[in-house]
Amino acid sequence: VFKIFVDCREKLLWLLLNATVYPRVMKLTDEVFRSFRVAKVFRENTDRINCIDFSANGENMISSSNDDSIVLYCCQEGRPKRTVYSKKYGCDLIQYTHASNAIIYSSNKVDDTVRFLSLHDNKFLRYFNGHTKRVVCLMMSPVNDIFLSGSLDRTIRLWDLRSPNCQGLMHLNGRPVASFDPEGLIFAAGIDSRQLKLYDLRTFDKGPFATFHLRQEFPGYEWTGLKFSNDGKKILVQSNMGQIKLVDAFQGHELHTLTGHVNNAGLCLEASFTPDSKYVVSGSQDGTIHVWSAEKGHQVIVLDGGHPGPTQCVQFNPRLMMLASACNSMAFWLPGIEDSEVEQVT
Repeated sequence: VFKIFVDCREKLLWLLLNATVYPRVMKLTDEVFRSFRVAKVFRENTDRINCIDFSANGENMISSSNDDSIVLYCCQEGRPKRTVYSKKYGCDLIQYTHASNAIIYSSNKVDDTVRFLSLHDNKFLRYFNGHTKRVVCLMMSPVNDIFLSGSLDRTIRLWDLRSPNCQGLMHLNGRPVASFDPEGLIFAAGIDSRQLKLYDLRTFDKGPFATFHLRQEFPGYEWTGLKFSNDGKKILVQSNMGQIKLVDAFQGHELHTLTGHVNNAGLCLEASFTPDSKYVVSGSQDGTIHVWSAEKGHQVIVLDGGHPGPTQCVQFNPRLMMLASACNSMAFWLPGIEDSEVEQVT
């Protein structure tokens, strides 16, 4: 009876705290961010969680791990729903498609194929072959079935979920990073960790319509990811060092350099905009979560949920006032939780 009471109490607490749909009721402010605490911890994995992604409506989240498991979470109830496995091929860089029961992900075993998986019956719908080395960036278009992939074979490929054939191919001189803008009309590609090139998706074969030159900071400095803000005004450039750049998406000016997080090991630490484009959140080698103002560039708060390892995956829910962070364990963060309700990751 006591266990049933506790389970019901925890579920009610989660539903009440997570009832506020972002951003229609509750707005993110510095004070709200400072009130975030770990509300739920999930220890479903035995190895590092390498990627997470929220569904567009914010109701679900999915993760991939180096233990070859794909875990589906219900964000509304704060619980894991299901686990499927990709033992033969491994899984990385997982992404929801526009169908809530279908995903794409890259392989980190056997080959470098991108796979299109139905979660309904756990069957592959299509294979996207072409890369000859590990895929290091993968992103769905926000508006249709187009997606892009970048590989250590120094290429970026454009695909359509409806066809196994590559729709476009770009050759680069270094590690590729790329991202779609919020409208799905253009995409940005990072070249040699020095240049940002913007392409019109409809005429990308004619070359970029804009090129921005950024400073090369240090020897060994390498870009590891790009993301547009939801308002389309800024581009986030994450790197293998303790530095994140914010760039004006129209003029190419470097707006801010965000520092303070630890990355001495050259890790790929995910950084993300909040849905309102006003804040940037990033993981750190020491397991903390760092939050900066995207408008002013100052650090707002360092959140410590007790992650025992580097927090390489950090994202804000696109619809709910909820933050997710991951090392080997998954943590769901909510604002306004009393310290007595906080659950430690360790």
